[in-house]
Amino acid sequence: MMLMRSLCLRWLPNFITIGRLVLTPAAIDMIVAENWRAAFAIFVIAGASDALDGWLAKTFDLRTELGAVLDPVADKALIVSIYATLAIKGVLPAWLALLVISRDVMIVGAVFVTWLLRRPMDLRPLPVSKATTATQLLLAAITLAGEAFATPLAGVTTLVVGVVAALTVASAAVYLLRWVKLMGPDDVGG
Repeated sequence: MMLMRSLCLRWLPNFITIGRLVLTPAAIDMIVAENWRAAFAIFVIAGASDALDGWLAKTFDLRTELGAVLDPVADKALIVSIYATLAIKGVLPAWLALLVISRDVMIVGAVFVTWLLRRPMDLRPLPVSKATTATQLLLAAITLAGEAFATPLAGVTTLVVGVVAALTVASAAVYLLRWVKLMGPDDVGG
C-alpha cells in the first residue's frame, strides 16, 4: 500500500500533464462549437495544470525522464492546436498561427534529426523559449477571454500579437543557431 502511494505521488506531475493532453481536444471542440466560455475555462485549467505539475516536480523533486519529454509535448499540443483553431475561426491572424506552428515544427524536427544522428541536443528550455511560451499562452487566454465575455480587447491583443511574433522569431533563431552549431563538423584530428 505504501509503495502504491509512493508511486502515485511520484507520478502525480505526469498524471497532471496527461490530463492537460486530454483537455486539449476538449478546448478545441469548444472553440469549434463557439462555446467560448467553456473553451476559456478549459484553457485556464490546462494552463493552471502546467504551472502545478512543474511546481510539484521541482518542489518535491518528482522529476522524471517521462515528464521531461511529456511536459513540452503537452505544451506544444495545446499551443499549436489552439492557435490553429483560433486562426481557422478567424479570431487570430493566420500568419501568426503559421509562425507559431512553424517554430514548433522546426524545433521538433531538429530534435528528431539530432536523435537520428546520435548528436543529442540539450532539451532544457531557454529563457527566450520560456518567455515565448508564456506570451503565446497569454495571447490565447486574452483572445479566449475576449470571445467568452464579449470584451473588446483589440488594443491589448494587437500589442501581444506583436510581442508573440517577435519572441517566436527570436526563439526560433536561437534554437536554429544552437542546432547549426551542434550539427557542424566534428573536430577531427585537431
